[in-house]
Amino acid sequence: MGESTALTQSWSLGNPCQYVKLNVGGSLHYTTIGTLTKHDTMLRAMFSGRMEILTDSEGWVLIDRCGKHFGIILNFLRDGQVSLPENPKDVAELLAEAKYYCITELTDLCEQTIKRKQRETEPICRVPLITSLKEEQLLLNATAKPVVKLLINRHNNKYSYTSTSDDNLLKNIELFDKLALRFSGRLLFIKDVIGSSEICCWSFFGHGKKIAEVCCTSIVYATDK
Repeated sequence: MGESTALTQSWSLGNPCQYVKLNVGGSLHYTTIGTLTKHDTMLRAMFSGRMEILTDSEGWVLIDRCGKHFGIILNFLRDGQVSLPENPKDVAELLAEAKYYCITELTDLCEQTIKRKQRETEPICRVPLITSLKEEQLLLNATAKPVVKLLINRHNNKYSYTSTSDDNLLKNIELFDKLALRFSGRLLFIKDVIGSSEICCWSFFGHGKKIAEVCCTSIVYATDK
């Protein structure tokens, strides 16, 4: 293309088959007036005579936006539907462009896709790791589910562990993890790593209040060094 010059040109609706050359942030596109004015968007306002538009010396209409996703924009205007990118970052970028061009249907489609992808990437089972009584109380107050808490506080023990005590502790952790995977939809499972002087203790809560507690006193320790 030749050197760009600041020219303005008014477009009227005219022949919908009339071709237009678009330069969107350096990305070049050919399309028709009919496509650009098919939906009630900012592009219809630009090419139906309601706005003046900027062209260069070779007749390319200049649009000061990133042209990365403009091909998708045009395909949606042509067909009323389009396949969105797989990458969530690209969908977010396309959403910004759809909002700029005031394409309501494409904006809604992008927002629905982003929400769906967020749900797909959320873990099925969440087990918060609490480090203070304040964190614990916030979790208890924020949920309507019964709560199961496993306290694991091995570093407070002044005794050495035997192979038997290690095995007992690991069995408690394994049981907790299995229960969390199976019942996370009905119960809230939380782990506590500094809550008390106990080494391994199960606590059960209902309506924000502790209703039962089981400490693993069966863990066997070695003699004092």
